Amino acid sequence: MAGLELLSDQGYRVDGRRARELRKIQARMGVFAQADGSAYIEQGNTKALAVVYGPHEIRGSRSRALPDRALVNCQYSSATFSTGERKRRPHGDRKSCEMGLQLRQAFEAAVLTQLHPRSQIDIYVQVLQADGGIYAACVNVATLAVLDAGIPMRDFVCASSAGFVDGTALADLSHVEEAAGGPQLALALLPASGQIALLEMDARLHGDHLEQVLEAAAQAARDVHAVLDRVVRQHVREASVLLGD
Repeated sequence: MAGLELLSDQGYRVDGRRARELRKIQARMGVFAQADGSAYIEQGNTKALAVVYGPHEIRGSRSRALPDRALVNCQYSSATFSTGERKRRPHGDRKSCEMGLQLRQAFEAAVLTQLHPRSQIDIYVQVLQADGGIYAACVNVATLAVLDAGIPMRDFVCASSAGFVDGTALADLSHVEEAAGGPQLALALLPASGQIALLEMDARLHGDHLEQVLEAAAQAARDVHAVLDRVVRQHVREASVLLGD
């Protein structure tokens, strides 16, 4: 990445976006009839799929059942062709387990689990193509799938990444921007309340700049919410037409 200019003097990034501009987002709900809920999303060239099953009875040991709320189970995987590395990542490797735990943390903050005690909600997310902002894409597609399943949530969960380059906060990082290094963070937000469901940072950043980068990620998450809200409303309209309402 030596010599690559991530931000031009005119304020444009490598892909032509402004500093806080999102990549184009396209999404669909109800892509699999066999699941209780499903969704597909494209954020730039990052593509992800999510399916949701539940709430249903606990599978396996009944001792795992929680008496006052549902158990949220999140599993992440990436297709072997999702990156240019062609590196085999078996299901259950360290990265997949960490991503699954981070997804669970975000959705335990949003799903009204107390409405379904002693039950389980399964959220499966697979990345089909990786080009930066993987965690954010997984959160956003899982939110649509959970809503498609009709599972009550206190709010959307919307996520974005952000970084810091040449004194400027960049929102919704691409793979090129992530690979260049530098401080980066991932934020999962409940936009209506402003509650942070997850915040992860992978490098040190001076406190003077942290607020700027955090606000860039939060605003990007709110912008994502506006897009997802339109997707949900469009899906409801289409479903109403099919039902003859």
